[in-house]
Amino acid sequence: MFQPIVQFGTSRFLQAHVDLFVSQALAEEAGASHALGGITVVQTTSSAQSAARVAALANGAPYPVRVRGRQDGATIDQTLYGTAIRGALQAGTQWPEVRQAVLHAQVILSNTGDTGYALDVSDGPAMLALDGGVPASFPAKLLVLLYGRWQQRPDALLTLLPCELVQDNGDVLRQLLIRLAQRWGLSQTFGVWLQQHCVWANSLVDRIVSQALEPVGAVAEPYALWAVQRQAGLVMPCQHPSIVLTDDLQRYERLKLLLLNGGHTYLAERWSALQRPPAQTVREAMADKQQRTELEAFWAEEVLPVFDLLGQLPQAQAYLASVRERFENPFLEHRIADIFQNHAQKKQRRFAPVLALAEQHGATLPLLRMRAALESAELPSR
Repeated sequence: MFQPIVQFGTSRFLQAHVDLFVSQALAEEAGASHALGGITVVQTTSSAQSAARVAALANGAPYPVRVRGRQDGATIDQTLYGTAIRGALQAGTQWPEVRQAVLHAQVILSNTGDTGYALDVSDGPAMLALDGGVPASFPAKLLVLLYGRWQQRPDALLTLLPCELVQDNGDVLRQLLIRLAQRWGLSQTFGVWLQQHCVWANSLVDRIVSQALEPVGAVAEPYALWAVQRQAGLVMPCQHPSIVLTDDLQRYERLKLLLLNGGHTYLAERWSALQRPPAQTVREAMADKQQRTELEAFWAEEVLPVFDLLGQLPQAQAYLASVRERFENPFLEHRIADIFQNHAQKKQRRFAPVLALAEQHGATLPLLRMRAALESAELPSR
């Protein structure tokens, strides 16, 4: 039986995020129609770890998601179960089955990691044939699958919901496939179909999934958000309290980047400068009076004033309250040394936009901490 949702990627994140949302929606009262239906998961890499997850997911058995942390002042420690995954395929060995799954899908999800959009020089138009082999890269896999769908079901609309941590991920993936189609010499008609019969959604995912359970399952924090940019023709896999359809996705991206990611980066900056223990965690830093005071000053004096300029101070304050609880999660061992990796690049991505926003709105905010961090040399991790 074909499922209406096809998911590329077997990550623990999706198991505890979108897949769990669909599971909870399916568990609502019969006839409520809060979800399209089940999910078929597709492994896109040759990872042995992913292969083990596919083997465990293939029979559709429920898997545990342990939700642990603080929310609205209460400590949460409960186990939920994912039930929406009804089958799993390995692209490398079950390509014909993957083709059929995509042919019948209404929604395609993806979370293919930091390098998921990278191309491979070995991929080429010969792979469009039924016996042309399996492309190496995810974009080439998706192009071949969509080309087959265009040939057989040209009038069937399809929604694609990338969950990779790439800004404007839907737009980026769409343009990547259009360029790849042009490089392969595919017809202009197909290129038009990619734009007019496929809905490419930009989205933002926000949840810390700290640990995998074996063989499948995950440990996650209580907080969860999936913000999706609203557009005509969009079909969502389910309705869920943690899913937000919005005309202003940038607002959600900015909250996460400046308050959560920016807070992590400032903690790492001060952790290095203060020479705190190499194994210190975010939770331990929040309990350290000096580090906590400096972080709160960073939020209050440098980040929140920018949201005030934008007319978004109440939303920022509400989101910051949830960030504090997430940083104080008593179950999460989030080492600052791990956050410190690629620190110079993270400072540029997370602090420079704040300076640009303040300048854009004609504000004379000093933003001394961010400026000092951007000007400081990166110290070696310990």
